[in-house]
Amino acid sequence: MRVLGIETSCDETGIAVYDQQAGLLANQLYSQVKLHADYGGVVPELASRDHVRKTVPLIQAALKEANLSAADINGVAYTAGPGLVGALLVGASVGRALAFAWNVPAVPVHHMEGHLLAPMLEDNPPAFPFVALLVSGGHTQLISVIGIGKYELLGESIDDAAGEAFDKTAKLLGLDYPGGPMLSKMAQQGVADRFTFPRPMTDRPGLDFSFSGLKTFAANTIRSNGGDDQTCADIARAFEDAVVDTLAIKCKRALEQTGFKNLVMAGGVSANRTLRTKLAAMMQKRGAEVFYARPQFCTDNGAMIAYAGMVRLKSGADQELSVSVRPRWPLAELPAV
Repeated sequence: MRVLGIETSCDETGIAVYDQQAGLLANQLYSQVKLHADYGGVVPELASRDHVRKTVPLIQAALKEANLSAADINGVAYTAGPGLVGALLVGASVGRALAFAWNVPAVPVHHMEGHLLAPMLEDNPPAFPFVALLVSGGHTQLISVIGIGKYELLGESIDDAAGEAFDKTAKLLGLDYPGGPMLSKMAQQGVADRFTFPRPMTDRPGLDFSFSGLKTFAANTIRSNGGDDQTCADIARAFEDAVVDTLAIKCKRALEQTGFKNLVMAGGVSANRTLRTKLAAMMQKRGAEVFYARPQFCTDNGAMIAYAGMVRLKSGADQELSVSVRPRWPLAELPAV
């Protein structure tokens, strides 16, 4: 089976072709970062319009990269949620139209299931069951994963997601959008332990997260200590260490609660090197392993949607000729494969 994947949930247009036997054949990605930078965040209407401009040319480029024609495609997968409703509708409309024109099945894909399965694109994929940490600009969740579609939410952020807190704190430090990666780079120059930030909600039972207070703590620290370059780097280091420690503590709890051996980390923040190092060391002590995708598949991309769609299509899932998206869509509602 050979599947075309379309990802348009937010500010990246991602198109990929995945072959069940040969693996990833093509991967095209266009980022709208420059488009939204002047506004300090994603403008939904601008995002939708840009997806309209970029989706079809990227599909053409992906087919050319894979040396394929429309006749070689056996199915279409598109992100149907969660995400920005206008952006989702672009990918869903194009995906459904192509499936109809090519006379192949189409399947709506859950954006977070795409992230969760992204490590399956690697040479050393994780085996079920495992605990998944989904950590991005819009989500911070711990999931018990028994199999594909067999998901149980263990805990999630009650306010800001980790990636959102990174971006907001970066803005407080005067960094441009998107600030999360820039904050992490700045943190590498910071002095450890000059500032001590709290590890929120780690002093009580449970697996939920809260990161909005760290942003407020950072704002107060900046206000009290000035904003010279070294101080900003030290604050960035303290903030990043606090987020990473909090995520690691909750991951350890989730593993102990479920009894699962392995951990999967996915989503944009899973590309953070400090987080990867921390979790790898923790899992090594436990005699287990943490799995994650290469950095280009941590952020939004079409490859993860093509793979997830291939799995769903193989199980017989497809959708009637209609365009339907779900800006809010609990992962636990997905059917098992």
